[in-house]
Amino acid sequence: MGTISKRNARLPLRPSSTQLKSAITYILLTASVLLFLNYYTSNTLRNMIFSAQQRSMEDKAQLMATALLQTQELSELPVSQTVNSLEDVHTTRTVVTDGTAVALYDSLEAGNATGKMIFFPEILHALQGNQVFFCQYEDEAIESRVAIPLMRGGEIHGVIYLMEYDRDQGALIAALERNVLSISIALEIAIVLMSVFFSMAFSRKMQRILHSVRSMRDGDYANQIEIKGRDELSRLSREFNDLAERLDASEQRRRQFVSDASHELKTPLASIKLLSDSILQNEMDVQTQREFIGDIGREADRLGRLTQKLLTLTKLDSALEEEREVLEGAAVVNKVVRMLKPLAQLRSITIEHSAQEVKLRMVEDDLYQIVFNLTENAIKYNLDQGWVGITLAREKDQIILKVEDSGVGIPEEALGHIFDRFYRVDKARSRAAGGAGLGLSIVYDMVKRNYGEIHAAKRDGGGSVFTVTFPPFEEQEVAE
Repeated sequence: MGTISKRNARLPLRPSSTQLKSAITYILLTASVLLFLNYYTSNTLRNMIFSAQQRSMEDKAQLMATALLQTQELSELPVSQTVNSLEDVHTTRTVVTDGTAVALYDSLEAGNATGKMIFFPEILHALQGNQVFFCQYEDEAIESRVAIPLMRGGEIHGVIYLMEYDRDQGALIAALERNVLSISIALEIAIVLMSVFFSMAFSRKMQRILHSVRSMRDGDYANQIEIKGRDELSRLSREFNDLAERLDASEQRRRQFVSDASHELKTPLASIKLLSDSILQNEMDVQTQREFIGDIGREADRLGRLTQKLLTLTKLDSALEEEREVLEGAAVVNKVVRMLKPLAQLRSITIEHSAQEVKLRMVEDDLYQIVFNLTENAIKYNLDQGWVGITLAREKDQIILKVEDSGVGIPEEALGHIFDRFYRVDKARSRAAGGAGLGLSIVYDMVKRNYGEIHAAKRDGGGSVFTVTFPPFEEQEVAE
């Protein structure tokens, strides 16, 4: 697989690639446009010259017709004298016929048709009373022909036929067409080169992204894409890098969580295995067996609590939204105090609480778990005959919950980590108290998912203080 990826990276432009197909389509489209422009330019230029040639030829024929109609009769001598006297009329060939298509005058020296019948199509049409013009471009020359009837008294007495063979204007058309074609070819070559260049550059960027996607698929989240610029691919690469960083962090947390969870689960399981093996392998009196079985039960309870906390964290990580409700915060605090008072009395710890009638909009179980875990920790890690204080009140636009204790407190270097999963300030003491380093992590996640904030600090006079803030419930929220 690695060899294929490298080959693809070196040859990003393949016939099957979307970029190449787009480039070919773009090249064909631009070539079609340029061909159309060549045709349109050439056709327009020819029509303009043909129109100018028609006007010039018809003006010459009309001038000649006016002069000829002033003569007494249309015969060879007067027609020849009249045509030769018109110095401004210059043509390649001039023919004047009578009403029977017999040439009275022909300007050609070689092949002169004077006295002969001429059956040019233009002359025959003119003898029917039509004015005829024909023009064509061929062999870099323009050939123009015009024929008009000579009419006197409503009768056709003859025809004037003029023909011009113009190489100068033909050469002009040919030069312009060559120039336009040369420019079009140069533009198309430039378009092809730019299309291939941009297609290859785009394909290389896409290959980098695809390579990183494959690396991510194989579990390498540290692969970063370096694409500069402000186009869509650059933005995509930045979004991909952000996603890779988040997945990498998530994977690191997952691995750490699995490692820590395995370690925590291994301890009670090892204790249960050791105690059960001791019962099976040693002869004991009934009292000793009961003590060992009691230890096994306590380890099983500890394992059950740890499993429950892991399930709670899994539920929080799943980000499933429970329906929030409006709660009376004081009622929840009072309930927690009633539940934990017997635990505090075992060590002569005093619990003082003050809870105002405040309303919060959150999941009731979450609020109960937050207050319960913080209070339980304050009792567990307190000194004998110590003190725990719980206050719930509204201050300006916040609901503030404080849980304080008179215990040993939290070291300064540990304050930034106490909400991490499986983190314990004093591992030996935490194990003795039955802690696994999950309670504060659960509290942290529950506070966050209810749009709150939690902070831990040292308490003046010794001990710790945990401060939780929540947005208050406002009456206008009922409409929601």
